[in-house]
Amino acid sequence: MIGILGKKIGMTTYYQENGNAVPVTVIEAGPCYVTQIKTKEKDGYESVQLGFGTRREKTVNKPMQGKFKKLNIPALRFIKEIKDFPVNDLKAGEQVKVNIFNEGDTVKVTGTSKGKGFQGVMKRHGFGGGQRTHGQSDRQRAPGSIGASSYPSRVFKGQRMAGRTGNDQVTVRNLKVIKIFADSNLILVKGAVPGTKSGFVEIYK
Repeated sequence: MIGILGKKIGMTTYYQENGNAVPVTVIEAGPCYVTQIKTKEKDGYESVQLGFGTRREKTVNKPMQGKFKKLNIPALRFIKEIKDFPVNDLKAGEQVKVNIFNEGDTVKVTGTSKGKGFQGVMKRHGFGGGQRTHGQSDRQRAPGSIGASSYPSRVFKGQRMAGRTGNDQVTVRNLKVIKIFADSNLILVKGAVPGTKSGFVEIYK
């Protein structure tokens, strides 16, 4: 499995040569620095650790500062390990760019969904709400019964109720790569991906 880290720029419409209008998400994918390579002989499995996005050096702890200095790369904001990444001739400190993907590839994108805060059952779970008439008062957006009195005399685990909504890791699969702009490190995928603008995302093939 190959992958790259990136930042969601936003959505737009891309017009293909045949005139089709395709809704796409623009992602700034890479360049990512290889911060560590794990091998089967040494670590028991194969993986590549990638870093993306820069940050001020003073915000990084001393061990990571030493690691970045040794590799002669800038202080990185996001670091992620990708298992079963084909190592080939990769070396620590090198860059992985968006050209590892091709137009027409099918990818999956993982990101953190927008946080909505504490929400009720209608917004959180799509409940229909109560009647607006027939003597109802102040029950329009209430969840209704959450458990009978005699049996089961308790609330079942997993009962859908109000609570914190969003800010979860979400993966969207089977997104098609429409266009790649290698010079600008941009990749256009068909459809929506999770998260806010400037949100951190992972792209896998």
